Amino acid sequence: MTSIQVFLDNWFVRHLGSLKTTMRVIFGVVWAIDGAFKFQPGFADSSAQMISEAAQGQPSWLQPWFGFWSQTVGANPGFFVTTIGVLELALGFALLLGFMRKVAYTAGIFFSLIIWSVPEGFGGPYGPSSTDIGTGVIYAFVFLLLMIINAAFGPSRWSLDYAIETRWPAWKKVSEIRSAT
Repeated sequence: MTSIQVFLDNWFVRHLGSLKTTMRVIFGVVWAIDGAFKFQPGFADSSAQMISEAAQGQPSWLQPWFGFWSQTVGANPGFFVTTIGVLELALGFALLLGFMRKVAYTAGIFFSLIIWSVPEGFGGPYGPSSTDIGTGVIYAFVFLLLMIINAAFGPSRWSLDYAIETRWPAWKKVSEIRSAT
């Protein structure tokens, strides 16, 4: 092993806490920006059409799924877009601040899968011209990886959860994947 490899290996080990926090914060910025975009003028008006476009080329057995969501969102697009925007902003800020991480990571997995299955249309249709499976499923995996990192390496000292836990130890049940409490 060269001295550069040893240096890099040691550097990653020495900076593990700040690296895992940095990844959480960067992912939080992505979610906060995505949530803010939901409040752009005209987005609510195009949301039902986005779902209808996602349904194009999908198998016939999936058409009722997209029909349900297109009709439901079309009935009150402002409500759905505002709700999605607020949820994305909440996830973004929870990640940025390190607040209620266990709840945020779990909700993020399910919310990402809903985004993947409705407006992204499961990343399909799949065929010779397909190039990716959509971002929602990848986001779900990132949330899962954040959970695994939290479980494997313990509490993040650079989080609001950590500050709350020092005063109220029972908070670990809400914030930590693994806790002695």
